[in-house]
Formats: sequence, structure tokens, C-alpha cells
Amino acid sequence: MSYGVSGALQAAVFTALSADTALTTLVGTAIYDAVPVGTVPAIYVLLGSETVREASDVSGEGAVHTFTVSVITTNPGFTSAKAAAGAVSDALQDAELTLSRGSLVSLRFERAVAQRVDSASARQIDLRFRARVQDD
Repeated sequence: MSYGVSGALQAAVFTALSADTALTTLVGTAIYDAVPVGTVPAIYVLLGSETVREASDVSGEGAVHTFTVSVITTNPGFTSAKAAAGAVSDALQDAELTLSRGSLVSLRFERAVAQRVDSASARQIDLRFRARVQDD
């Protein structure tokens, strides 16, 4: 197993989301891997946690990365959050991402959880994806 592809996968996911017209129409450039300091936009996308497990086989070193992408908004209701979450899902489902190290074998949506946060003043949708990578 190799964890070495993790950074390359995150960078490719960030690039894919940042280049997606449907998503950037909804959130602009508000796609982060850490919540920015100061005032945050009314809606933004946040790259989140990751779990990695061994998936090597006879073809080489590999791993399965399960990661979360969150859509967070202070806009009332879930409408804008669900639109942005749909765009995230569309941008990543079966995406053919080019990694700076290794290669992406598959990328699939697994599940989502939508909830009210901050005493119901904000909405958050956590989308979980599963990526199979090979460390060529």
C-alpha cells in the first residue's frame, strides 16, 4: 500500500471542482481545503476528511480513499446547498482525473448527509466519495 497518492488525489479533486462551470456558477471560487480566516461566503465547498485502506493487487500498489466534500451555507433552506452538492457530485462521479502521482482507477459517489448546523442557522451537506488509486 502507498499513501503517497493522497496529495495528488486531493489536488486533482480540487482542480476538477474549481474548473466545473456548474459548481463555480453557484459558489464562485469558494472552494477550500480549510475554512478561510475572517468572513466566509454565504455558501462554500470544503474538502474534508479522508480514510485510506490498502488495495494493492498483482498489478501493483494501490489504495482506496474514502473522502468527504462538504457544502456549507448560511442561506435559508436547503435549496442552494442541494444545488451545489448536486454540482459537486456531477463533477466527481466517474471523473477521469489526472494525478501528478499514480493514477485514478475509479471515483464514485457513496452517500450524502444533509443537516442543519449552528443552531439551525446554517446548512451542511457532506458528500462521501470512494476513489480507487494505483501508485504506478
